Amino acid sequence: MRAPTSTPSATTSAAPAAVRAVLSPAALGRLGLGWGAVVALAVLRPDLTSPGTGVVLALLAGIVAIIVACASGVVAQAEHLARRLGEPYGTLVLTLSIVVIEVVLISSVLLGPGDHATIARDSVMAVAMIILNLVAGAALLVGGRRHGVLRPNPAGLSAYLALLGVLLTAAFVLPGLIGDGGAYAPGQAVATGVLTLVLYGWFLHRQTGPQRRDFQEPRARVRAARADSATTAADRRGRRREIGLRSGVLVATVVPIMLLSHDMAGLLDLALGRVGAPAALSGILIAAVVFLPETLTALRAAAAGQTQRVVNLCHGGWSPRWA
Repeated sequence: MRAPTSTPSATTSAAPAAVRAVLSPAALGRLGLGWGAVVALAVLRPDLTSPGTGVVLALLAGIVAIIVACASGVVAQAEHLARRLGEPYGTLVLTLSIVVIEVVLISSVLLGPGDHATIARDSVMAVAMIILNLVAGAALLVGGRRHGVLRPNPAGLSAYLALLGVLLTAAFVLPGLIGDGGAYAPGQAVATGVLTLVLYGWFLHRQTGPQRRDFQEPRARVRAARADSATTAADRRGRRREIGLRSGVLVATVVPIMLLSHDMAGLLDLALGRVGAPAALSGILIAAVVFLPETLTALRAAAAGQTQRVVNLCHGGWSPRWA
């Protein structure tokens, strides 16, 4: 007896259904809200040369609200991708997309006017402190209250800690030992940067290849194996189409968050300067907003009992920033 095969009409009708599921009214609304705010700020920027304190506070409140709305859309797409791709791919899509855009944002500030020589160090350090203290602690509280004992995969957690130990040594210890005045010489900085990138590339290869199981939860591995054995060729094509669409929507939703964070930085500097607050506070607030999508995802994963995903988000989200 021949196995049933999918007809062309069924495959064709499944494609628009997948597109409609990904490009839902909520997703399109968040995209329109985020990009509309970016365009509106670009148009209004010439008229905001010296805004009053009330205008600054109103703009800040509006930008924060839009960023939170867009961040919820990023979290929704990331959770769908995590279910489709499995760990650690689902987490990597979210983390690396945010890290790449964050690096572009920091580079644009460094190359722009003004003295921002320490912004890279300050922003990365602020994000690291938020991730490993506030977010990880909040995730432990949420997951512990709901599920009791939390059990991450010890092999994956140990691999993260070993990598972070090497990166921290390269960032903080070696400059004082082999550098001049606590800083690398130009040649040392280039060599250290290249070796760091090679190390993280090797770790990424191991994480997504031979040691992928170390970054998964055992129950998730069993379910994924059963699901893969039951899928047909048409199901796999539909899954690839959905993954591509969701990845595009995720990136398109993350970009306005980063652009609005850049505008929010200027408004924060202006507001904090008027009230006499320290300028470093703006870097902490910007770091908190930049990591908001990953924070929400980590808390939702903790509430669902996905301990290893929390580890992947917190420790894995910190590693590429140092690399």
